[in-house]
Amino acid sequence: MGLLDGVLGNASKIDPAKIQQEFSQILAPEERVEHAYQLIRDYFVFTDKRFVLVDKQGLTGSKVEYHSIPYKSITHFSVETAGTFDLDAELKILISSTAAPIQKQFNKKLSIYEVQSVLASYVLK
Repeated sequence: MGLLDGVLGNASKIDPAKIQQEFSQILAPEERVEHAYQLIRDYFVFTDKRFVLVDKQGLTGSKVEYHSIPYKSITHFSVETAGTFDLDAELKILISSTAAPIQKQFNKKLSIYEVQSVLASYVLK
């Protein structure tokens, strides 16, 4: 991921094995990380059991909030593909207990269709 992509809010795919190690203390027994995407220091993760938003806070990023969302709590999601002039694709996820959607932007290097397919495979079970 380039620095410019991060500054512009674009997510890039990261290795799930790396996140599996980092998440070892918060994962349930036998839970595994299957997909992960990063925004500068923050990232979000699809496990086989839940969706996790990771918010690294402060200058050093040593304070971390892990926001776990069970897939059954996701009531609606949408994707907006990149256009000719708007180079970013966007994913919006609505959670049953909140009015505002979670929004993440992706650059053209990452297929928004892949991310939507991953989310659909968990939510539509």
